[in-house]
Amino acid sequence: MQSVNTLAAIRRHPLKSAAAEHLTETAIGTRGLDGDRTWACFDADGTIGTGKQPRLWGALLDVTAVYLAGQGESEVQLTVPGGAPVTAGTPEADAALSAWLGRPVRLTRTAPAQVKRHHWWPDEPGMIPEWAADAEPGGEDVQPVRGAADGRFFDFGPLHLVTTGALARLAAEHGAAVDPSRFRPNLILDLPADPAPGQRITIGDDVVLEAALPTPRCIIPSIAHGPDAPADPGLLKTLAANHRIDVPGYGRATCFGFYADVIATGTVRTGDRVELS
Repeated sequence: MQSVNTLAAIRRHPLKSAAAEHLTETAIGTRGLDGDRTWACFDADGTIGTGKQPRLWGALLDVTAVYLAGQGESEVQLTVPGGAPVTAGTPEADAALSAWLGRPVRLTRTAPAQVKRHHWWPDEPGMIPEWAADAEPGGEDVQPVRGAADGRFFDFGPLHLVTTGALARLAAEHGAAVDPSRFRPNLILDLPADPAPGQRITIGDDVVLEAALPTPRCIIPSIAHGPDAPADPGLLKTLAANHRIDVPGYGRATCFGFYADVIATGTVRTGDRVELS
């Protein structure tokens, strides 16, 4: 094994498409971070709440969600701007989110058999992957959600990671620093580059991950992620110009970051040693 730096940051998203918790320590199980993406919003038409359609769901990024560790994965506290904390799964939480979003929504931990989402395709043509070649830039459709299963609301895999090396290269390409929150990672690794699919990643003494596919990007990196990361539509052009690659088994797409599977579980902490093999 070759030692390659440390775990730089840990971020959990108890409510899908809401603001992230910034952690210094967490347990990682076979389904990813303890408490990650355990709740989601559903609209009246039965589609799941996701920032991939910011007109409908972009305001979720201003909602804070805190997982109350040790009280069961159902225990998540939500706060809309200007509101009091409410507990996910209560009428008060549904009412607070409905008022914030301006229409009736409900929170759920249970994914229906056929989970679907609204997906808005960016105006930048290079952001449309080959497997969606019929999609119209600036158009919208409804798509199945592949990763919503086993009590979690993932888009694809149980963990999403970015590296400091990739972020530094993107900043140079874009001409400005890019807040990693735009990519909604679980872990930020202090590595010079992303591992190749199939490489093993050991974090600390116990946790072992295996890099899976690179992460295809959507509209989310360009929309506002709080006061420190305002809307930046030009970021999509930078990504499309520099990060369109082959996704094994799928075709070409604009990607940033990568998914990983959990091989060995345990607890990780910021500053833990990271090794590749």
